[in-house]
Parts: sequence; structure tokens; C-alpha cells
Amino acid sequence: MISIYHTQFFESLCNQIPMGIGVLHKDTASLIYINNLAKEQYLCRLPMSLSEFMIEKLLIPKLEANQLMEAVKLGGSIKKSLVIDSNKSNWAQLVVEPMPDNREYAVMYLSDLSAAAKSEEILLKEIQKFEALFNHASIGIILVNRGGAIVMINPFANKQFGYSNHELIGKNIEFLIPQRFHKAHIGHRAGFEKKPENRSMGSGLDLFALRKDGTEFPIQISLGHFHNEEGAFTLAYVFDDTDRKSNEIALLQQQEQMVLVNAKMKELNELLEVKVTQRTQMLQETMNELELSRDNLEQALAKEKELNDMKSRFVSMASHEFRTPLSTILSSVTLLSKYVYSEEQPKREKHIERIKGAVTNLTDILNEFLSLGKIEDGKVEPKWIAFDMTAAVHAVIRQMEPLRKNGQYLKHLHNGNPEVVLDPGLLKNILINLISNAVKFSPENSVIEITTESKEIGISLSIKDKGIGISKEDQEHLFERFFRGSNATNIQGTGLGLHIVSRYIQLMKGSIQCISTLEAGTTFVVEFPHKIIEAT
Repeated sequence: MISIYHTQFFESLCNQIPMGIGVLHKDTASLIYINNLAKEQYLCRLPMSLSEFMIEKLLIPKLEANQLMEAVKLGGSIKKSLVIDSNKSNWAQLVVEPMPDNREYAVMYLSDLSAAAKSEEILLKEIQKFEALFNHASIGIILVNRGGAIVMINPFANKQFGYSNHELIGKNIEFLIPQRFHKAHIGHRAGFEKKPENRSMGSGLDLFALRKDGTEFPIQISLGHFHNEEGAFTLAYVFDDTDRKSNEIALLQQQEQMVLVNAKMKELNELLEVKVTQRTQMLQETMNELELSRDNLEQALAKEKELNDMKSRFVSMASHEFRTPLSTILSSVTLLSKYVYSEEQPKREKHIERIKGAVTNLTDILNEFLSLGKIEDGKVEPKWIAFDMTAAVHAVIRQMEPLRKNGQYLKHLHNGNPEVVLDPGLLKNILINLISNAVKFSPENSVIEITTESKEIGISLSIKDKGIGISKEDQEHLFERFFRGSNATNIQGTGLGLHIVSRYIQLMKGSIQCISTLEAGTTFVVEFPHKIIEAT
């Protein structure tokens, strides 16, 4: 019988088989023949023991290889799936069986399982993709069979309805619908099953779902369908419609806010009229006093001229600065009346924010008038308090964040002991005015440097920008009331800010200096002497 293995016929037959074939001498468990495919794949020399072949070519551990070889010697069969490279990309199956008609020999088969393993790997990845899509989708997904029973539901839908995993499996879909809609829904579902088609439901309708705790919430539903060997199924995508309902409520609230804004506008107008009347009356009284003071006629005439100039500047400034925000409010209110649909909510919010900004601007202007009035009436006195200078500067920087232009950066550096004794309220107003001016007059993507220092001789503060600069001529009048730089007439402002800053600095016994060049930036340097708080 052994002679057949040396014939051309046997070798030709084995070489046509698409797998590795080998013949073993059972007593010695040695390979005495392998076909061409096995030679190409495993590059082995003959004769070779079965254990040596399994260890070197099939990467089977030595102990296991010896155990398998002993089983072959005893006339047994072996069958083992194995990985034949370190990358775990090539799989094979080893089978050794004794020849039924010749107990002296055994046949070895080596079949390639890589394609099957690859197919299983691809199928596993596709299943993982589906599970990831189903389990991590940010929308409720429910699969219902033809009888209306829930067969699958994703975690997001369980969370929407307040149930744990698997708690809804097998439940009828009407279990998630308020009782009053059950009868109608069963009819709708029967109609859909007779004529299924992918469609959206609930557009323009009020649909409601029922949570586990008994509460209802508005929803929108999108339906799909498919059929397989297990039957017909309906796929429902559940959208929580609570936000749309909330937007409708927000619209009503915004309409109420508009009423409040109108009331605030009316209040501001009345306050403005009162302040203008008061200022006009003060001017008239001053003029009357000048007329009665004949002994100081020259001084009175100069005072009258100054007051007249101030009145003219005030009227000019007020008419210009109030016109812009009031026009903004009027145009926004007019446009708001045209946006009546809920989907136009972003447009309404945009104009409401414009109105709020304009009202805030008017409030800031009036606050400057009030501050100036308090200073001139002698109602402002410093309150000396020990506090952290760096914390105060950082608080103002945070407050200025919404005003920064694109790319602007506020940089603060402090030297020395951060604890100082000043009026924190007056210092805050000084910082807000100087920093907001630097932001306003500086370009985008520029750095505004704020430096504070506590020295033996006192406290210094400097704010340096790279803005439009101030001419030498304008610097001479910079701290006068209502003065605006010749290159800043088209930029919003009252001309009172730096005047109020200089008055606050004087109240704290300090000084202010302006260093500036046109188109090269400006630096304001403020100096304060140390103040010692006396123990009480």
C-alpha cells in the first residue's frame, strides 16, 4: 500500500486538492510526504516529526504539540483550529486521522480558515456599528411588530419614557400613549400596517406620550417600516417636542418683557426731562445771580459765557447721543411687530437684545450726568478702605470682557504689595472708564496693557493701548467737561468720562497724566499717595 505514495498519480491527485495534505508514519509520528501547497506555505523539509512541524510551522506550544503527537501514535485523531502568524490574520484548521485501510499511516489535512474568519470579523464590526448607532443615538428609537408589541427600544427612548432596559420589551405600543388616545391610535396603526410608507407624523398636531411616572409630554413621530423572514415591523423615531412648546411660552414672556421695556423707556424719558429742566433752571439761576452781582461783573460775564457754552455742549451732545439709541429702539420695536411666527423667535431675540443695549446705553449716559452732578454738589467723599488691588483690576477686566473687540487682549501686571488703601468704588469707576476707552479706541487683535505698582512713594496705575491716539492740541483740553477729541467725533461718547475720572482722582489726592501720539496709541498714568488708616 505504501508504494502508492511514491507514484506520480498520487502526487498529482494530492496537488490538485486546495489544501495542505500530508502523510504520517503513525508509529514514529513523522511526516513522510506533503503536497506542493503545503510545501509553499510551510517551507518544511522531510522527513520531519509531527511535533517539530506543529511547533515550528504552526506555532503550537511545545507541551501541547507533544501531547497531540502522542495521541496520533496511539491511533487517535486530532482536530484543532489555530492562528499561524503573529498578526492573527491567518487562521487554519489541522486534522490528523488514521487511514481506515492501513493502520500504519495517518493523513494530515491543513485547511485555510482566514476567509471565513475575515467574514466573521466584518460581520461582527457591522453588528457593532449597528449597536453603537442604536444604543448611542440621541433620539428615541422603538421597533414594533405587526401586532403592536415592542420588540426593541434604545436607551435614549427608555430614558425619555423613564423605564429601565428590557422593561418595555413585549409591551403594546399603546402602553406609552395616554389612555384617552388609545382607541384612535389603534385605528391609525391598523391603517399604517395595511398601507405602510415612510412618513412624518404630528407636524402641526399636538401628540402626547406617557412616562412611567404618569406625566405626559409633547412629541413628534417619524415612522419607517421593513419586512423580513420574521414578519413586518414598524420603526418609530420619537422626538421630544417640549422645547417647541417652551418656545411658545417664551414668546409670550418676551411680549410681557416688551411691555416692561416700554415702561422703562417712558421712565427714562421722564427722568431725562427732569434732569434737563433742573440743569436749565440751575443755569437760569446762575445767570440771574450774575445780573445781580454788579461788583463782580467781569467775573459774572465769564461765568455766564462758560455756562452758556456748557449748555450748548450739553444740548448738542444730548441730541446726538440720545438720538442713536432711541432710533434703535424705535426701529426694533417696529420690526418686532412683524415677527408673529414661532420660527421667527431668533429674529425677535435679536431686536430685543438691541433694545436692551440701547436702554443700557441711555442709562450709562444718565449715570454720567448723575455722577457729575454729585461731584459738583460736593456729595462725593472718599471712603478709605484697605483692599487687594489685583483682585479689583481683575474684576473690572472680567466686566469688560463683553466689550472687547475680536482678538483684543487685556493684560495685567502688578508689582509690589497688592494691598492698597483707596476708595475701591472710585477706583473701580476710574478703571472702567479708562479701560473701556482703551477698548473703544483700539483696533482688533491688539493688546491693552494694565500695570499697577505699589512703591514706597505711592501707588501707580497705567493703561496703555495701541489705538488712534490723541493730538497735542486735544490733550490740553482732555479733562474738560463735554470735550471730545477731534478724531473721535464719530465714536459714541459724552465727553464727561475723563472729566469725572480726573475729579475722582483729585478727591483721592492723586494725579493723572496722558502720553499719546496720533495713530500710535495712548498711555494714561495715574499716581496716588499712600493713605494710612488711623485706628479708632
